[in-house]
Amino acid sequence: MIPAKHWVETLTHTIHRYFIWIIITSYFIAALLPEFGLWIREVELGSIVLFQNKIDFSLPPLMLSLLLFNSGLGVKTKELTQLVHKPLLLLSGLSGNVVTPLAFIIGISFIMKFWHNPEEVQHILVGLALVASMPIAGASTAWAQNANGNLALSLGLVLLTTLLSPLLTPLVLHAVGFVTTGDYSEDLHEIASDGVITFLGIWVILPSLLGILAHYLSRESHLAKAKSPIKLINYGILLLLNYSNASLSLPKALSQPDIDFLAIMLVIVVALCLATFATGYLLAQVFRTNRKDMASLMFGLGMNNNGTGLVLVSIALADHPQVMLPIILYNLVQHLIASFVDFALFQRSRLG
Repeated sequence: MIPAKHWVETLTHTIHRYFIWIIITSYFIAALLPEFGLWIREVELGSIVLFQNKIDFSLPPLMLSLLLFNSGLGVKTKELTQLVHKPLLLLSGLSGNVVTPLAFIIGISFIMKFWHNPEEVQHILVGLALVASMPIAGASTAWAQNANGNLALSLGLVLLTTLLSPLLTPLVLHAVGFVTTGDYSEDLHEIASDGVITFLGIWVILPSLLGILAHYLSRESHLAKAKSPIKLINYGILLLLNYSNASLSLPKALSQPDIDFLAIMLVIVVALCLATFATGYLLAQVFRTNRKDMASLMFGLGMNNNGTGLVLVSIALADHPQVMLPIILYNLVQHLIASFVDFALFQRSRLG
């Protein structure tokens, strides 16, 4: 009989190896069978009033908070102390994570004035705004680790952008709100002014800090034993979140496909993702870093926490489900480009 530990580790490894294809499959299922995904979004678990804000408890934000708690649980505080030796590198990564996508979106807003459908332009701009305003994805640390990157720098970028998100996210949303129009502009300003700080504080920052605290209070031996089960739980949550959020927008997008809209959106999303990875590479050249720091900068700046963005959109912009499409595409594209960067720049050097 196969031990449960071995079974969990084998399943986790298999899912990790084919995860991008599993995510793509979940999107197809969401397009064809969205009912369960919509039910997940509609389940209400009560509400409380906190600091004059009503907090509704539903499955998507609760799943997101568990995901971020588990991410915090994997943070080794001792590794973060190494960052005191490279404060400029950390701050430049933080700046690049905000400035590059924001400049890109503003540039696209001018170019897309010539597009024949103004409504489609707003969908793209608002979707990109949510991508650009989110903290760096925890998955970037896994990519950096696989490329023998500087794990302390990767964790520092994730934590710094997460902890500063109540400041940075409204900044980006307000900025894009000035280049969007009509209801879309009003929605971005409203989210930035009212809902996003409470959302990030409760569902992103608090669970991340609690996870770090739990790691600090736990024994390393116990955490090591729980590593594979936690990874398996994370994969399950990610799949459910992606499927549930995609259930809002993909059925219409695939049942009534607008080919030119999807094509231009794909081109823009790929261009933005390439620009963010390129910023990480350029910063590494400017600071003349080693390959370990380069890996952490490239994967950190290229990968954003789109799960948080999708949950926020599904709650605050449920009346504009098409806004989710650029976020869903970016989520796929960032992993595909990450795999290409890993092979082209880091795997080859290791093999060589």
